[in-house]
Amino acid sequence: MSIVYIGKKPIMNYVVATMTVLNSRENTGKVVLKARGQAITQLVNVVEILRNKFLRDIKIDDITIGTEELEGNDDQLRRVSVMEIILRR
Repeated sequence: MSIVYIGKKPIMNYVVATMTVLNSRENTGKVVLKARGQAITQLVNVVEILRNKFLRDIKIDDITIGTEELEGNDDQLRRVSVMEIILRR
């Protein structure tokens, strides 16, 4: 299963990347989209654009939320929210 990490790039970059993964021959018909922190909003937007504009036959297979501990620049541990959405064709 392929993974698309959502970050700070323009939303359409992630929409195109996800469509490319889903349309590739090696793909099993599933793709995982992952985001941390403020990028979670962007993740939800990517999924909604895919579902409403481009791939109307796509289904949300699973949604997982959680927290990861990351080490900051000052060697402090920080907790960051994480969301993962699995899309299926």
